[in-house]
Amino acid sequence: MSKLQSRAGARLGLFLALALASATALCAPAVPADAVYANGTVFTGTGGARAQAFVVKAGRIAFVGSSEEARRQGGGLPVTDLQGQFVMPGLVDGHMHPLEGGQKLMKCSLNYERLTVPQMQAAIQKCLDDTRGQEPDGWLEVVSWFREAMIPRDADTTLATLDALHTKRPIIVVSSFGHSALINTRAMHLAKIDANTKDPSGGRINHDAHGQPSGILEDSAYEPVLALIPKFTPAMNHEAARKALKAMGEQGVTSFLDAAADEQTIGAFAGVSKAGGLTARGHFAVVIGADEGLDPDKAVARARGLAKQFDQGPAQVAPTVMVRNIKMFLDGVITAPAFTGAMLAPYLENKGSAEAPHWVPSSNSGPAIYFAPEVLSKLVLTAARAGLEPHMHADGDRAVRAALDAYQVLRKEFPPEKVRAAIAHDEAVDPADYGRYAQLSVIPVLSFQWEKRAPDTLDNDEDYLGPERMRITEPAGYLARAGARIAYGSDWPVDPLNEWFALKVAVTRENDPAAGEKYRGRLGDDPGLSVEQALTAITANSAYELHADREVGTLEAGKFADFIVLDRDPFAIPPAQLADVKVRRTVVGGRTVYSAAPPRPYRTK
Repeated sequence: MSKLQSRAGARLGLFLALALASATALCAPAVPADAVYANGTVFTGTGGARAQAFVVKAGRIAFVGSSEEARRQGGGLPVTDLQGQFVMPGLVDGHMHPLEGGQKLMKCSLNYERLTVPQMQAAIQKCLDDTRGQEPDGWLEVVSWFREAMIPRDADTTLATLDALHTKRPIIVVSSFGHSALINTRAMHLAKIDANTKDPSGGRINHDAHGQPSGILEDSAYEPVLALIPKFTPAMNHEAARKALKAMGEQGVTSFLDAAADEQTIGAFAGVSKAGGLTARGHFAVVIGADEGLDPDKAVARARGLAKQFDQGPAQVAPTVMVRNIKMFLDGVITAPAFTGAMLAPYLENKGSAEAPHWVPSSNSGPAIYFAPEVLSKLVLTAARAGLEPHMHADGDRAVRAALDAYQVLRKEFPPEKVRAAIAHDEAVDPADYGRYAQLSVIPVLSFQWEKRAPDTLDNDEDYLGPERMRITEPAGYLARAGARIAYGSDWPVDPLNEWFALKVAVTRENDPAAGEKYRGRLGDDPGLSVEQALTAITANSAYELHADREVGTLEAGKFADFIVLDRDPFAIPPAQLADVKVRRTVVGGRTVYSAAPPRPYRTK
């Protein structure tokens, strides 16, 4: 990515001015802020309760109940006839990376597709050909590489894969999972990585049979490469933030947690907020790295400094920026070929042949937990004492246990009403730990779309984890049965932002039939969630996770009027059709921020 030339900068400035005007207009109320919504099917999110109508006054829910009583409570307020449409609380996405999502819409992308090595090379070459003006020194950053679904499953990608392309430019290709990257020789030299370079804390440099770096870098090992790539300008980041907010509005997301925030990320959304363009309530978790965590006081002071700089105070009717969380990565991903998820038992390896496989335990159980136990516990306590709530990435069952152990220490001083504690992903959880979530009031924040038979689960995980672990992988239903309060996080842009497909998978544990015969059927033995459990996870429970349950997550008198109107009733269709649900309108604080069609005319009764 090269620096913008002055003429391109002028065009971008004009574009951003127009985008700002559009975003500001989008925030303006398309309907009166005070209104009566009648004759609908209203899912309140409070124990399955239904209503017909509700009243919005000053951006808050003033009444929920029958249409007749709502009209009386509304007095002379304008009335919209919902004509039976389904209304529910706005979606609360409890774990995503929205600025990155917006930025990826502006980069060379492999679009999460299953590719052979030649297809991958052809797609990247096209991006190079389209940007020939950046030869020979402009970086090419390629995103949304579905490394775990390459064709065939053992397809090998190395430096040579990228070195074969017609370019002199440095290239980095980042996996959609966000835990692996492939670079070419030019990038390797610029980053000063060679056979003698040591693995960094929280990362790994892969090597070939001759001991040379292969081109694959795991987790923090590719951070030195990213540091060499010219950063998005503030104006470009504001554009990316607006693109992300638009995508969220279309999906019905009214609140979100940016689960890996830094000053650049928070600043982008804060800038949009100051310009009047924030269309969802932004929560931000400041990342604290493994090395930084060795000095908890200093690390927490930095996070508190960002909170002081950007947090806009108590939640208001209009969306604001809130910096109340910290984020720690305890491991990587359990999926082959990375094997960076920390496991209690080792991954398996094939000691036979492809035709006659013989899978036996290997010597690899994944990396050491990125934070030592005493460091993690002290960090969590220091943050809690400073008013920050912890959010941990833990993919493997050993990492999950380490997170739960740290939260056990936390609970000796801080009850759940004071500090909410979350573990994101939880793809592999030992059954012995199922009950600990409820005992410690720890919230598993799950990405439901992973709970299906797919290339990354069936092709890569099944053999390397073995049948017993695969049987209980992605344990949403088991955790719910054990009393855990399940929350939801899309992890976008690890996957495309498609909340309704994720909800369908949460209930059915099945992939889209278009994925092919090989991936039909349910994943594992987990019972999955009911429709109500899935919708509660993405509304009330994620609001609880963000300590925002007093303001959002359900439709109750006194809460903000954050709601969405759907094109069908999720409870009245086969669960497999949840993926087809479309949002007709997204409302935040009583103001329409997205409408799929012109609003229905209002009439007064």
